[in-house]
Amino acid sequence: MVMVAAGWTMVAKVWAVGLAVVAILYFLSSQEDPSLEQRRKSGAKPMPFHEQMAPLKNLQVWRFALYYFFVFGGFVALALWLPRYLIGAYGMDVKTAGVLAACYSIPASLFRVVGGWMSDRMGARKVMYWTFGVSVICCFLLSYPDTQYVVKGIRGDIVFHLAIGVVPFTVLVFVLGFFMSLGKAAVYKHIPVYYPQYVGAVGGVVGMIGGLGGFLLPIAFGALNDLTGIWTSCFMLLFVVAGSALAWMHFAIRRMERRHFPQIDRETDLPEIIDAREASR
Repeated sequence: MVMVAAGWTMVAKVWAVGLAVVAILYFLSSQEDPSLEQRRKSGAKPMPFHEQMAPLKNLQVWRFALYYFFVFGGFVALALWLPRYLIGAYGMDVKTAGVLAACYSIPASLFRVVGGWMSDRMGARKVMYWTFGVSVICCFLLSYPDTQYVVKGIRGDIVFHLAIGVVPFTVLVFVLGFFMSLGKAAVYKHIPVYYPQYVGAVGGVVGMIGGLGGFLLPIAFGALNDLTGIWTSCFMLLFVVAGSALAWMHFAIRRMERRHFPQIDRETDLPEIIDAREASR
């Protein structure tokens, strides 16, 4: 109530003070990077900027960036877009739509911790497959617009009405947010494995692209609404992004497997034939 009485600008001021306090505490209590201290003691020169940026020539880095564009940028975009979507598509009042959007953003962000744990236990690649697989399914279902079908029956027209209600929509969006949160951790699990000497540069670029997703996607959602006149067009766009990331990831992994294990191309997809060959030897 105090914040409401003070006006919405007070929220930004209080938040800014909180950030400043945290920054000061972090500066005073955190320790220096051990590798930086060792380099200073030995007098070794830091890695040149152009050498730090060298991994950005690899297409793999931009593939990771596309992953993060969806899992982080898409998550932020939905958190910003949900109140407007719920008000326009379902006729909710501002208060209810805002509460649902807050409930979507806060708990789902915490599940990033679960994503890190799962990436350590199961492997980041498996978590990414789960993330994109479930996201594609959820976005496909959410992208289906409110539709009526008229079938010319024997005794007259048969009308079908297909639409996702508020409750199924909320469940699907929360499932989507949960798996997006898992994917956030899984993406950053890849970076130190593939680029242990360039975590700062690669991680910074991947994070930047993810942040751009949170900025560009809400604008794209609004533009698609104006162009198509369909509320679910935002999920159509997310379906395309998630599907593209899943396909790129899968074919890149298959290409790496064939490069490291060329015998895969010589083996048949019929395990019965392989068993028969082994039995005949």
